Amino acid sequence: MRPAVYIMTNRRNGTLYVGVTSNLPQRAWQHREGLVEGFTKRYGCKSLVWFEAADMMEAAIMREKQIKSGSRAKKLALIEAINPGWHDLYEQIMHD
Repeated sequence: MRPAVYIMTNRRNGTLYVGVTSNLPQRAWQHREGLVEGFTKRYGCKSLVWFEAADMMEAAIMREKQIKSGSRAKKLALIEAINPGWHDLYEQIMHD
């Protein structure tokens, strides 16, 4: 598994959650099933709408911090650049 930074949401232009993980398929599944206590469960962020793989966890954590410190507009631009339809990318990562 490669480390990855990802964005979950509850709907198009809805609440956004930025996270980092060493196992994206497993982590996305945990969010989808409501198994992760906290923000994503409280706001229903179950759709994976953006992700970016990294070679090392340190790089993924730095990228996560960069994204989190950016504006909402920048986060929306990241999503729109690769996923303008805001489709749930969970199935895509399960077959990669």
